[in-house]
Amino acid sequence: MTLIGTIVGKALATGYLTVEAEELLRQQLQMTKYGLEDFEAFITLQKEVMEGRVRHQALELLRSSKCSVAA
Repeated sequence: MTLIGTIVGKALATGYLTVEAEELLRQQLQMTKYGLEDFEAFITLQKEVMEGRVRHQALELLRSSKCSVAA
């Protein structure tokens, strides 16, 4: 399994995409050639995040910082 597949698999298994994992994904998608399997895994992850089955740490951090500024 490639690094992209490993990162996506972990996020799907834990239900959580960390900032670090997101950065690794970004680097892999920009710097390496990847196959259809990796592309499909990434699309699946995006869908799971959008549907709320995988939490996105960066988004949670952004929301919490907006709440603390508003308070």
